[in-house]
Amino acid sequence: MINMRIDKFLKNSRIIKRRSVAKEACEQGRITLNEKIAKPGTEVKVGDIIHIQFGNGSLTARVELIKESVRKEDATDMYTILD
Repeated sequence: MINMRIDKFLKNSRIIKRRSVAKEACEQGRITLNEKIAKPGTEVKVGDIIHIQFGNGSLTARVELIKESVRKEDATDMYTILD
């Protein structure tokens, strides 16, 4: 099974546009993985639940697929939005 750092997953899946922004969000404690605060290097795997706190909203998604390189059109295949 493939694992990937959460900051890289968020960038590859295009949930967050830049890896540096994803890393910063992790460092500020705004991203949880399976209800635990995620560090930028936390490994994600298929089936994990990611919760992201944005300025005035939030997003919860389930990891469906992990790929090193993904085309923009296929990025949404990597996750399912739960709420």
